[in-house]
Amino acid sequence: MQLSKNHVALPELPEKVLQFGTGVLLRGLPDYFIDKANKAGIFNGRIVVVKSTGKGGTDAFAAQDNLYTQCIQGIQAGQRISEYIVNSAISRVLPAATQWAAILACAENPGIEIIISNTTEVGITLTDDDIHAAPPASFPGKLLAFLLRRYQSKGKGMVIIPTELIPDNGTKLKNIVLELAKRHMLEEPFMHWLETENHFCNSLVDRIVPGALPAEERAAIEKELGYEDQLMIMSEVYRLWAIETDSEKVGNVLSFAKADEGVVLAPDINVFRELKLRLLNGTHTLTCGLAHLAGFETVRESMEDPAFEAVISALMQHEITPAITDINIREDVALRFAVSVLDRFRNPYIRHRWLSITMQYTSKMKMRVIPVLRKYYQQVHEVPALLAMGFAAYLLTMKQDIQDDHGAYFKQKWQQLSPELLVQEVLKNQELWGEDLTKYKGFAQAVTVMLNNLINDGAAALIKRVSAETSVI
Repeated sequence: MQLSKNHVALPELPEKVLQFGTGVLLRGLPDYFIDKANKAGIFNGRIVVVKSTGKGGTDAFAAQDNLYTQCIQGIQAGQRISEYIVNSAISRVLPAATQWAAILACAENPGIEIIISNTTEVGITLTDDDIHAAPPASFPGKLLAFLLRRYQSKGKGMVIIPTELIPDNGTKLKNIVLELAKRHMLEEPFMHWLETENHFCNSLVDRIVPGALPAEERAAIEKELGYEDQLMIMSEVYRLWAIETDSEKVGNVLSFAKADEGVVLAPDINVFRELKLRLLNGTHTLTCGLAHLAGFETVRESMEDPAFEAVISALMQHEITPAITDINIREDVALRFAVSVLDRFRNPYIRHRWLSITMQYTSKMKMRVIPVLRKYYQQVHEVPALLAMGFAAYLLTMKQDIQDDHGAYFKQKWQQLSPELLVQEVLKNQELWGEDLTKYKGFAQAVTVMLNNLINDGAAALIKRVSAETSVI
């Protein structure tokens, strides 16, 4: 029997949210928080979902009365967590291609005050869209058409929260919508209402939601639960939705935030972005090459090796944390976040392949790691040995066929230069890094030593030796 309202009572709650996107990230994070708040009697509102893409249909949602199971699995404070939740937050799923009129009609509903989106990074781009089309082609076009109908029906402004993974996503979306409105030469009173009465909030989402479970695992869970679920998703335990606002009015509208500490309303969310970028993404980038060279296929597999776990822990605690600690980020906050990252890396339910993390290795090193190197020298004034090891592993990994826009450059350098000269030339390349990395005293020498150790002894031996020399707090 398929999951339906026969298994879970549907809440009789008004629609309060319009959501652009049916993807697993939205269903696994924002929709999770709203469902939790509803069940706690806090938010008391459901979600109208707009399906903008032609890929897939809405039949599965209709067949299951818009219900789906979320399997929350992972490690928290060293303990395994396994929880199954039936999410009943979604009221309707409307395809934009065939039900655009019904979507616009939602603008006339005064109860709907929130718009959420995850249309991928490509979705927040300015195009020459026709907002009078049915529907407009782009997400900003659809959003502007909706807001225009809202204004025309004398409705109040909306709280708009994009979750696309780009910095300042709310600000960028607002600027695009304003520019699109100007191109359509919309009337000045509407332009004023658009800019002053609507709140575009920057936000940061952080939760691994791999999506559908493997068929065998899903079948086992369905047998345990007693129903079939075509929409079942899996997510890790950790969850964060940081929303940038200092408005009391916005806080009142986003009342679901009170239901879970994973929702954070703050006037500045850059602290959360920096913690994630450096301690989660930066650690991944610094260790993916090392793990790959050592023969580890997945993150979980490497965390089961005591030596590798010691190295990755020391990297976060002894080098990344001191680099990012400043007046905005306290040391204890960074260390607590580092501990949560270790739990996430240990998650036995998620198969995250190291080789996939090496994709576009160079650009990731530039964005995620070089700022840490710079700050470490400013704060600590010592050679960061583990950063040097990560950089050396990156150089040796780039000798292989890695999916990277700079792959040909590294292949040529490895053919022409000795390891010592290669380190010097690559570190001096300002086109790659935006600065000459040999200016950091002792760094080039440390990278050269680590690179020769990797070449002569292998990554596994180097990891074991470094872990023995490293004390982890």
